[in-house]
Amino acid sequence: MQLFDWIVLIVTLLFIVIYGAWKTRGSKNVEDYILGNNETPWFTVGLSVMATQASAITFLSTPGQAYHDGMGFVQFYFGLPIAMVIICVTFIPIYHKYKVYTAYEYLEKRFDLKTRSLAAILFLVQRGLGTGITIYAPSIILSALLGWNLTYMNIIIGILVIIYTFTGGTKAVNVTQKQQMFVILSGMVITFFLILHYLPNEMTFDNALHIAGANGKMDIVNFSFDLNEKYTFWSGITGGFFLALAYFGTDQSQVGRYLSGKSVKESQMGLIMNGLLKVPMQFFILLIGVMVFVFFLFNPVPLNFNPNNKISVDNSIYKKEYQSLQNDLNKLSEDEKVINLLYIDQLNQDYDNPTLRKELVELANKEKDLRAQAREIIKKADSNSETNDKDYVFFYFILHYLPKGLIGLLLAVIISAAMSSTASGLNALASTTAIDIYKRNIKEEKSEKHFLNATKLFTLMWGIIAIFFACIATLFENLIQLVNIIGSIFYGTVLGIFLVGFYFKKIHSKAIFNSAIISQTTIFIIYYFAIFIYPSGEEKLGYLWLNFIGGVLTITLSILLQKTIFRKQKEEIVDSI
Repeated sequence: MQLFDWIVLIVTLLFIVIYGAWKTRGSKNVEDYILGNNETPWFTVGLSVMATQASAITFLSTPGQAYHDGMGFVQFYFGLPIAMVIICVTFIPIYHKYKVYTAYEYLEKRFDLKTRSLAAILFLVQRGLGTGITIYAPSIILSALLGWNLTYMNIIIGILVIIYTFTGGTKAVNVTQKQQMFVILSGMVITFFLILHYLPNEMTFDNALHIAGANGKMDIVNFSFDLNEKYTFWSGITGGFFLALAYFGTDQSQVGRYLSGKSVKESQMGLIMNGLLKVPMQFFILLIGVMVFVFFLFNPVPLNFNPNNKISVDNSIYKKEYQSLQNDLNKLSEDEKVINLLYIDQLNQDYDNPTLRKELVELANKEKDLRAQAREIIKKADSNSETNDKDYVFFYFILHYLPKGLIGLLLAVIISAAMSSTASGLNALASTTAIDIYKRNIKEEKSEKHFLNATKLFTLMWGIIAIFFACIATLFENLIQLVNIIGSIFYGTVLGIFLVGFYFKKIHSKAIFNSAIISQTTIFIIYYFAIFIYPSGEEKLGYLWLNFIGGVLTITLSILLQKTIFRKQKEEIVDSI
């Protein structure tokens, strides 16, 4: 990194932190701190919702996901627009009607304190883990770039977020997320056009898409019914739908964004904005990853994008063996370049040469084989190494090929995204702890100032916990999947509780509480035996199905329990649809 990159990076981050802390200082009460006095316009609600979900993991991992596996990951978001409509029609009106600070307050009104506390605790566990990962993601980048200790980087990024979130609460999150989204979108658009500029002169964008398609990167929709497949149309429209419905409808990090809206209509418009823009945005980020793949067909490429793995091998007895593989890859890359240029020439003559396409596939398979051999050597050199390098692909491209100044901007993009999601997470964790656990369970009367100070202290506490989780995190398959897996384990059960509350008026507290306990235990068992014990990726069940199973199981069990064991229980129903 050059001096100008450092200036861009530091100025961008300091502006966001200082502006957020200064602009939103002086919250007078809990309502101001948690709900922002319900003054947020719809456009800010929409940007805040998008920024909360678009963490650093999105911009770090998604391009790498597309580089290796193609565009199929976009199917994960197919159920999201439908979920936005249902939340706007059902969830938002009820939340606003009862003027709740958190989503889980509603559950006590509908069921009882036990059910409210259970949902809140499940949220705190999964969001606490998730927030730690959002800090960990950019720390990987900076620690690899600067050679600094990863733990120190986690602490530095965590402290930056804590400063303005502690000071301004929800207002600070909303205000800073507008700036962060501007930085994020600007950086990604500039990068996309730079990649296209770096491609060979004779190559058009249409040519690039053809080459990506020949290598299996443009297979966007998969209608397979195979449950082993992680991303299919059906898993996206069902499991992805349930995950989106749970995340945006019951996760306080998102619910808190639109509860601060000026009115029901403003909150609804903000969510609809997210529903319209989210899939195109993810498609665009994946497309950047595909274009990076095409770029590396004409430029030198490493056996493994994680620089730490190269260092481990160089310090071992396997250095020469690894270098031999790298030499083979370099030669193969030259062959790929020649064939691709011939293929482009044919495409420019309106002829999609099947023989050349076949050669491209054969060369791609040889490259995969070389990379597999490299991973085996890396494991021999250091058994603790993470050989999966999806999270490092985009970072490698940024560091080695972007011009001076833009490296700093792209690093600012990734860190800004991390700060955005982390701030929303801390704000939600503090709000839920203060309102659903602390305030609801203390018997003494306390002042508004007391609860305001308590919420701020919980913000600090969860910030420290998130930093701790970040310090002990390890890469799974890639970060974006790890976050979604954590969510999928918990979201189905929580969503099932809310759906029963909204739509099944004859089901009461004992039935839903016990069904939720059974459902969550079942999901843990399914996850362990169908996914966790298959680290090589040969899962027996795609993790997205956990959302669907958890939600349906919770609803079904609650109906059965209500009609059998708890059929005599009758309670006042506060609200349902």
